[in-house]
Amino acid sequence: MHSAIRTKLSIMMFLQYAIWGSWGVSMGSYMAVTLKFTGVEIGNIYSTTAIAAMISPLFIGILADRLFATEKLIAVLHLIGAGLLYYAANTPGFSDLFGVMIAYAICYMPTLALTNSISFANMEDPEKDFPLIRIFGTFGWIAAGLAVSFVLTQFNKDAEVSKLPIYMAAFFSVLLGLFSFTLPHTPPKGKTDSTDKPKGKSVLQLLADPSFLVFVVCSFLICIPLSFYYGFGNIFLGQIDAPAPTGLQTIGQISEIFFMAAMPFFILRLGVKKMLAIGMLAWVIRYVCFSTLSLPYVVFGLVLHGICYDFFFVASQIYVDKRADDSQRASAQSFIAFITLGVGMYVGALVGGMTKDHYKPEIQVTNVIVQEGKTEETETPLPNWDIKKEAKEGEEQEPVTGIAKTLGLDKTSSIKIEQITEDVVISDGDVKTSLKKESFIAALKNADSDKNGEVNRAEWRVAQRDQWIWIWLLPGIGAGVTLLIFLVGFKDTISTKEEELIAEGSSSQASTGDQKTSSSNEDS
Repeated sequence: MHSAIRTKLSIMMFLQYAIWGSWGVSMGSYMAVTLKFTGVEIGNIYSTTAIAAMISPLFIGILADRLFATEKLIAVLHLIGAGLLYYAANTPGFSDLFGVMIAYAICYMPTLALTNSISFANMEDPEKDFPLIRIFGTFGWIAAGLAVSFVLTQFNKDAEVSKLPIYMAAFFSVLLGLFSFTLPHTPPKGKTDSTDKPKGKSVLQLLADPSFLVFVVCSFLICIPLSFYYGFGNIFLGQIDAPAPTGLQTIGQISEIFFMAAMPFFILRLGVKKMLAIGMLAWVIRYVCFSTLSLPYVVFGLVLHGICYDFFFVASQIYVDKRADDSQRASAQSFIAFITLGVGMYVGALVGGMTKDHYKPEIQVTNVIVQEGKTEETETPLPNWDIKKEAKEGEEQEPVTGIAKTLGLDKTSSIKIEQITEDVVISDGDVKTSLKKESFIAALKNADSDKNGEVNRAEWRVAQRDQWIWIWLLPGIGAGVTLLIFLVGFKDTISTKEEELIAEGSSSQASTGDQKTSSSNEDS
């Protein structure tokens, strides 16, 4: 391949995944902390990519294969997407944001396949060239996560729960849209000869095989717990005060790189069935680690991403590739992508949202909210402590807000329960919130873990947490049940000789795996 073409395709891949990595990880925290969305609302926003994954194949093939040059289609979709992202960053209401994000996902999700397509169309040796180009997509995702945690926070310490990452995604989208006009010209192939009809097995014929049917069902089921991590992982890390949550999550992508490289070794020695089973088991272990709420175990759970993703999804794509006849491979892979990244991730996003709302913080306080002349009494978790960062030498001290301002607290202070003699009023602009005395005292007593009559900031932060033990154990149990169904119902029909042949080319399969399924929300 010509070096100039290689460079352009590598830059394209880097920007393609830097876009998704910019907003896809941290947006959950932005919606939860800043926009105050419920779990169901957050789940619905994240379901937009799954909706797009289900409907975009209905039109993108016609546009790319028959009507428009691929590079121009990529450019237009990203430029439109940039405008939609900018609008999304300035859309605080759920209904409007949901509509905008559906429109954006319909623009973005097809570009995952299009960037894959334009790469293959301009390679002489795809098995050799594509992995070296596709890996830049993973680098782009990692770079975006690190930029959110360590660059944007230099401008705004609360960047990870702000709209800034969405603006960054819009900026990258503009860059890729303009850059795409310089990509190699890849014209549409034209209409397919109507006499050239597929001769292989259809997807329905494959589903008649009980083992293949079990494989499809388990692929759908495993994507439900998978979706929990994509939608709520960043919120979880923020609530347990993990350092630089968005940057920390890039550990998963670094892990993925290493396991991709090791795929031939594992396929040859374990076989497809064991690979798939280990991938499912890794999700069980990962969620058990998360449920401990202990940072070392949580980090280990993040490291498991390489096994969770590569062992199941890459191995499943290899399995489908071997089971389908040559003329039906594309259709079979598209069907699996529809089942997993479409239907499975959509159901998972909704179930995850409902689960998070059900297991909200146990400690609630009655408060009266006065806004624009309207008064509302409701039960909510403890409000944010809101201690601003300490000023560096020569800098002006940032103002203290929230409960800290009301009660005159700093990071080392404690709230003495005996000092609460009346309702506590917190002012935030035009909104006034009154914490009812009796309810607030009861909440403080529950939050006082060492029972010394006062609550420090660490105890307060723990009391604010959702019930993450159950939020993670439930999908872990779901992954375990899926694993049992798979072990009982799936019979591996690929021979050892075939596995040796698979292993020879699985390095490229591993690197292209998430592309063949239109990528995971975290390729993250």
